Amino acid sequence: MRQRTLSPIAVAVLTGALFVAGCSEGEQAQGPQQAQMQQQMTVGVVTLTPREVDLQVNLPGRATAFRTAEVRPQVSGILQKQFFTEGSEVKAGEPLYQIDPATYEAALAATEAAVAQAKASVKSTGARFKRFKELLTDNAISQQEYDEAEASYLQAEAALKVAEAEQQRARLNLEYTKVEAPISGRIGRSLLTEGALVSVGQAQAMTTIHQLDPIYVDIQQSSEDYLKLQQAIAQGHIVTDENNHAAVKLYANGSQQVLAEGKLLFNEVTVQPSTSAITLRAQFDNPERQILPGMYVNAEVATGTLTNALLAPQAGVSRDPRGRAMALVVNSEGQVETRYIEVSGTSGSDWIVRSGLSAGDQVIVEGLQKVRPGMPVKTEEVK
Repeated sequence: MRQRTLSPIAVAVLTGALFVAGCSEGEQAQGPQQAQMQQQMTVGVVTLTPREVDLQVNLPGRATAFRTAEVRPQVSGILQKQFFTEGSEVKAGEPLYQIDPATYEAALAATEAAVAQAKASVKSTGARFKRFKELLTDNAISQQEYDEAEASYLQAEAALKVAEAEQQRARLNLEYTKVEAPISGRIGRSLLTEGALVSVGQAQAMTTIHQLDPIYVDIQQSSEDYLKLQQAIAQGHIVTDENNHAAVKLYANGSQQVLAEGKLLFNEVTVQPSTSAITLRAQFDNPERQILPGMYVNAEVATGTLTNALLAPQAGVSRDPRGRAMALVVNSEGQVETRYIEVSGTSGSDWIVRSGLSAGDQVIVEGLQKVRPGMPVKTEEVK
């Protein structure tokens, strides 16, 4: 079978067409790349400037009553009556219980009689001593008789003082039959009922009173963090007030609602061996009784003011596969550059930068997904 051959003219025409088509495709492929190289991308940046930052640290804590009093009897007897309502507020000196006073009323009456008898003895021996003193001046009696009269008078006076002391004790015991609130606060449930026998020195309390306004919160901080804070204060990086009474905000456990605002009073002088923690005590006003003893809370403690701090937006900081914090910045040549940084906590929506960035650096916060290190970019400040 014969094969058809192209003429020289046809071959020339076909070759020219293929060349033109190839040139057109090459120009179309190179056009977008050249346009992309000619037009630089614009990224949003934040320029870092030193500033003062108020530092806070969030720590767990537990509420403790400002005062706690366990009510116990000071005399023995049968409990006759309860005057208070369980769970109510009581005032200091308010009667809580009545113990049968009959025995103590009789004891007081007996001591009153003893005092009256002692006073009569003082009166008679005093008159005799006075007469003997006059007789001794006239040498009508002997010195021995005078001394005996004086001794009898002094013994009678001493017996009167003893009787008066017993009377005072009996009066106090009678007063103690009415059990009163030692402090003001909220009273708990009664652990004894009418008819129960109470005794002095018993182990079981009759009830307990908690003073809830103000209230304490004991906060736990690791000794390592405490030492770092003290070193930063000593070096002048962190500034505190002259009284070193830091402000504290209190949050319910797992909530963002501020329960109360107070102040830090002191910290313990010893470290707990089991937890290596230091206890900080803060005081809060608690007029609504929202904070109750034993409640677990979160405390935001103001630790001072950090001077010349650099804050990097969290949107501009990421982590590499090794977990290192890094940021993309635009250098002085207008190119993207990777910086590895160290951070120490947050302030609002920013990271507090310890190292890796300097004042004046432009951190990229917008357009991060479209740039790579070494790429020239244009910058636009993000407010």
